[in-house]
Amino acid sequence: MKIDKSFNIIAMISVPKRTRFCKQHRGRMKGKSCRGNRIYFGRYALQALEPAWITARQIEAGRRAITRYARRGGKIWVRIFPHKPVTLRPTETRMGSGKGSPECWVSIVKPGRILYEMGEVSETVPRAAISISASKMPIRSQFI
Repeated sequence: MKIDKSFNIIAMISVPKRTRFCKQHRGRMKGKSCRGNRIYFGRYALQALEPAWITARQIEAGRRAITRYARRGGKIWVRIFPHKPVTLRPTETRMGSGKGSPECWVSIVKPGRILYEMGEVSETVPRAAISISASKMPIRSQFI
């Protein structure tokens, strides 16, 4: 059986299985993260320092970077999930005729939010793996 690579990439990107409403307001990202700001599962983590929307593709790119560097050593937890749909109108369309269709899914990240966690390894491997993952993110972040 032949596997198409483009399908494989799309299948790995996480989106919600079912949502009650397909479109949301954009909202605001003020304040600090009150949930998901402590290390619960592992010993080392990547923490966000700025507010941003992180897309499903960026989350997946960071996860792949960590798993590739760590290989079989250690356990990885992804602490964010893209729940929010982002809609875009087609280019060169006239005003009116409603809101655009959902284009991508994002996770709302506020300062202090833990993005990834690692455990069951010595400190050198998570520090290097998480720094590679941090370069894939659109925000400043720190290793904890």
